[in-house]
Amino acid sequence: MKKPAIYIITNKPNGVLYIGVTSHLQQRIWQHKEKSVEGFSRKYNCHQLVYFEVHETMEDAILREKQLKVWKRNWKIRLIEELNPDWKDLYEDIL
Repeated sequence: MKKPAIYIITNKPNGVLYIGVTSHLQQRIWQHKEKSVEGFSRKYNCHQLVYFEVHETMEDAILREKQLKVWKRNWKIRLIEELNPDWKDLYEDIL
């Protein structure tokens, strides 16, 4: 899936949330799962893809990422649970 996208990964249901943006979602989530990405996601063991949105342009994706990062935690949880109430790892869905 080589299109601009935003994504939310976690370490467990209702756990730590990490929001990112990428031009290649499948590859980026694999990197998180392999812990080859330094920083926050590796430190907090965030590797389960629980939400994503595909965008037409990288500019749109970056704007959405910035928007979500300032949201309150409960708004982010509500967004995830509207489409993924069981907090299923969606990685298999993007392969």
